Amino acid sequence: MEEAREALFGFALRNGYLPCPAISTTNGLEDRTGSACNKRYGLLPWATLGVGRLDGWNRILGYSVTPAFSDSVVLFTLKTPRDITIATRDASGRLQPLTESNDIPAALISFGKNGYGAFSDQNTRLSDLGAGNDDEKLNLQSGMALISRDPSDDPRASGGTFDDIILWISPNILYNRMVAAQRLP
Repeated sequence: MEEAREALFGFALRNGYLPCPAISTTNGLEDRTGSACNKRYGLLPWATLGVGRLDGWNRILGYSVTPAFSDSVVLFTLKTPRDITIATRDASGRLQPLTESNDIPAALISFGKNGYGAFSDQNTRLSDLGAGNDDEKLNLQSGMALISRDPSDDPRASGGTFDDIILWISPNILYNRMVAAQRLP
């Protein structure tokens, strides 16, 4: 996942925008028609980035990108709004922001050891057989609100069983690298 995140930074430095999610489980090119992404949430565009497509459990990595950051005509600036929020759970089980609200330009998702909702290396979707794994189910939805928290095998834990791994692009690091490379003012 770290390699994929670094490749996303490199892609942005080279192109001035972030890539769209992949076309499909077998076509790792970004799903783009002209300047527009055809989706904001899907699979890591591994072929476009030149990285492996699988996580440590041999499942295809998920990827979410703020649409304004993947526009290849109107490139993002220091003032471009972001719309992904990462949350976690506090000691009492309540959802708490882990990042500022609507602050993340892009995020990577590994669906963990149980792989609920992920695509296998044979390109088939693993059924979400989990019961009470509400936080993992949320990570399978829009990609705009993601949960990152400590793993748990206890279905009675707040948010249920959980083993997803979320890695995000910090806007501050992205901007710093873009400014240093003279890609942003």
